Amino acid sequence: MRELTAQDVRRVLAEVAGTRSSRTVGMAHNSLLRAIRHAEANDYVRRNVAALVKPPTGQTGRPSRSLTLEQAASLLATADTSPLGAYVVLCLPTGVRTEEARALTWDHVDLDGNAAADSPVPPHVAVWRSVRAHGDTKTQLSRRTLQLSERVVSSLREHQVRQAEQRLLAGDVWQDRGLVFCTSIGSPLDAANVRRAFRKITKAAGLGGQWAPRELRTSFVSLMSNSGVPVEEIAAWPGTPAPAPRRSCTAANCAQ
Repeated sequence: MRELTAQDVRRVLAEVAGTRSSRTVGMAHNSLLRAIRHAEANDYVRRNVAALVKPPTGQTGRPSRSLTLEQAASLLATADTSPLGAYVVLCLPTGVRTEEARALTWDHVDLDGNAAADSPVPPHVAVWRSVRAHGDTKTQLSRRTLQLSERVVSSLREHQVRQAEQRLLAGDVWQDRGLVFCTSIGSPLDAANVRRAFRKITKAAGLGGQWAPRELRTSFVSLMSNSGVPVEEIAAWPGTPAPAPRRSCTAANCAQ
């Protein structure tokens, strides 16, 4: 590490930038920066050469795509054949982010609502957490409560039954974390788990295997916009706080 030069760091980061995204380049630079800072603090090196280097721009990532009405209908019709089908049925009609869905717990899901209340409460989901650092949503404005359509409620009920069966099969190895979407032993799903399962669904729906889970949200926005919903309202549904459940894009709307 004492022999490492700023030129060495530039060369390595340039190699990374040749095949990876700017975010990956930045993460590599930050990791090296912190490692050398630790060595510097312990008098192993005199200066942090990584701090002298500005990370280069990496490769441009694949732009997000949006499902058409026909593709969305096909995806929803196929989703229930997958163990992660309820994930798709929830995210596409509501615009819930993939990192929010992975952190969702049953405590934040109300599939019954309360029609007898003075102000009737419909079935809803409280999106208050994500798998980001510290469990926070992307922004404070991302914390919101969304009304669920009958299609979403039905899918989540079926998912709940399947999860109960998985819990019995897992026995003592089940990790009781209360997660709505989890592995066969109750542990959290990682991004790779979701990508693999989602691409199996898109392939089964005849859409190919190049789609990413995050494109459920971009599809939600696109479908709403194409249906004539004002931009201001679209912005309010997936990303602003709501003291009471908000209306969401129903499965029927997405398919029509």
